[in-house]
Amino acid sequence: MATGHRAQWKGFVKFGEVSFGVALYTAASTSERITFNTINKASGNRVNRIFIDSETEDPVPKEQQTKGFEVETGQYIIIDPEEVAATIPESNKTLEIDAFIPCSDVDDVYFDKPYYLTPDKVGSDAFAALRDGMKKSNVVAIARTVLFRRMRAVLIRPHGKGLIATTMNYDYEVRDSKKAFEEIPKLKIEGEMLDLAKHIIGTKKGTFDPATFDDRYEAALADLVKAKIEGKALPKPKKVEVSKPNDLLAALRESAGMMKATADKPKRTSANANQGTGRQRATRGPASKTASAGTTPRRKAS
Repeated sequence: MATGHRAQWKGFVKFGEVSFGVALYTAASTSERITFNTINKASGNRVNRIFIDSETEDPVPKEQQTKGFEVETGQYIIIDPEEVAATIPESNKTLEIDAFIPCSDVDDVYFDKPYYLTPDKVGSDAFAALRDGMKKSNVVAIARTVLFRRMRAVLIRPHGKGLIATTMNYDYEVRDSKKAFEEIPKLKIEGEMLDLAKHIIGTKKGTFDPATFDDRYEAALADLVKAKIEGKALPKPKKVEVSKPNDLLAALRESAGMMKATADKPKRTSANANQGTGRQRATRGPASKTASAGTTPRRKAS
């Protein structure tokens, strides 16, 4: 990969009797985010994390740590890491495609993490054949393999000159939406309120450009750190005003441009504003010349 990133995984893609070598690269990274260390307030020193025995409170070195499954409160079955590794299904590092399906068939709630999938030099033709074939057929591929010590389902789709492989959440990992939405009351919006909402949506239509989305949280953290370094006043959070049910229709009208803001008080007209000047000009005579005599003379041009 031209960016110099290290491949997270190398293996093969197989569809039908065709197979070719590929490499998997991280598509999204959090390494650029601002991070904080845990500090001892009293000394100002960084705090180190130490694992201690819950009963004896003695520190436990890394080589003495292992995995365990709690069968009853305080009782554990010890699971050695080698035993965990032995349970992982055998894999020949092959992303074997099970089926090609329309992308719309997959709810994006099942998407986990995206990776860039690139070909090795030997399998470039086969890679391109799969990529272009999926583009023409308007489908994506579902495959399975062992990634990062787990058997995973992977969705593969064309993206530019390459492919994107997205690991998938299993069905048991995705919570039922009915439970999340069960307390939402059944409301049917219609009439003017619905028309206004549709109008606002229509005026805000656009296209997705990830470059236009800034991480405001990161920017706020950067401002906070800068203010602390420079000893400046810390930024104050803005209070969010939530629309009340009685004001919702008015808020929709205002958002749609159907309400005008209250006009400012009318200013004095130019005729009224210049009344005093007019009186001065009307009475100007010799006295005005005398008054102006004391003013600083203009400098003549040489």
